[in-house]
Amino acid sequence: MEKDLFGICPYVTVQKLLTGKWTILILYQLSMKTMRFNELQRALPRLTQATLTKQLHMMQENGLIERTVYNQIPPKVEYSLSQLGRDFQPVLDAVGVWGVKYIACMDEKNDCNK
Repeated sequence: MEKDLFGICPYVTVQKLLTGKWTILILYQLSMKTMRFNELQRALPRLTQATLTKQLHMMQENGLIERTVYNQIPPKVEYSLSQLGRDFQPVLDAVGVWGVKYIACMDEKNDCNK
């Protein structure tokens, strides 16, 4: 059923675009600067090379990021947010703000219902 709603329902569409354990973290890293593959791997050390490759490919296919290949030796490839990816920045910022609030609520001293 979800497949039928992709491109129709905004929530199903976003959920599909953000699938993958690392998508939001990769978007966050690329929101700060353009990065090469190894830079992303160092920034997310628990992410395997195969998973990073798969995530980047999926995100590029979905139009969230751009892959720029420079014609030089040795080859140089950089990843950056596409315009759609940059349009996601306010949502990413809001997720960060909400995450900080949630972490604070996990502290037993805080009353999260206020």
